[in-house]
Amino acid sequence: MNALARVASDSGAVAWRNLLTIRRTPGAVLASTVQPVMFVLLLGYVFGSSLGGASYREFLMGGIFVQTVAFNASFTAVGLAEDLQTGIIDRFRSLPMSRVAVLMGRTVSDLTMNAVSLLVTSMCGLAVGWRVHGPPLDAVMGYALLLLFAFAMSWTGAVIGLVARSAEVAQSLGLIWLFPVTFVSSGFVSVAAMPRPLATIAEWNPVTALANATRALFGNPTPPNLAQPAGWPAQHALLYGTLCSLAIVAVAMTWATARYRGIAHR
Repeated sequence: MNALARVASDSGAVAWRNLLTIRRTPGAVLASTVQPVMFVLLLGYVFGSSLGGASYREFLMGGIFVQTVAFNASFTAVGLAEDLQTGIIDRFRSLPMSRVAVLMGRTVSDLTMNAVSLLVTSMCGLAVGWRVHGPPLDAVMGYALLLLFAFAMSWTGAVIGLVARSAEVAQSLGLIWLFPVTFVSSGFVSVAAMPRPLATIAEWNPVTALANATRALFGNPTPPNLAQPAGWPAQHALLYGTLCSLAIVAVAMTWATARYRGIAHR
């Protein structure tokens, strides 16, 4: 068996183990699916009535989709930190398996959780009036883009879990940076309405690009009362969002793998 096939086989075994663990802890699944539903209902109806009603709720869903997969990075961080705490990583180290497989298996299994979260969020969106108005192929591309970003966020969560090495610390570190990243963006409001320094940060925020690209692919236009910037990131949201996701995967995967190997050699 060549090295690539071995990594794929070992990663699949670890991913299956993680999925079995998720099945035995339904509370974790419930938490990752209830959160986006709560945000859809709160933002869609508390803010939506003053920001455009049904048209705002369609605009909102692009931001909710991106926020959902971003917040699930904490799921990866806590899961990996728990494995370090309980000693299961030490058992993996004693087995004749690829060390990359432990991290790849974790991120792949959590990608499945993200797919479930997106399904539940989509169903909630349909319930509040969100619809896909674009071509079916564009909608498929929209979900593929969201899953790519979810994979990138899972690797970010893996870095946090390996740095924290404690479920409690990982949970805090896994969420504290996500709130400013997701809210200082066009996920829920117009970037153009923000103060200039903040608007510049939000305009180049990958969350903004992903939200705008998702809206475009799903055919959800921006309400007339929410003016959007016309800078390069806004005009090339799909390209910029894809490049950001790939860059995050490359950096976080390299960092997490190096960190894991450092732990393994101690």
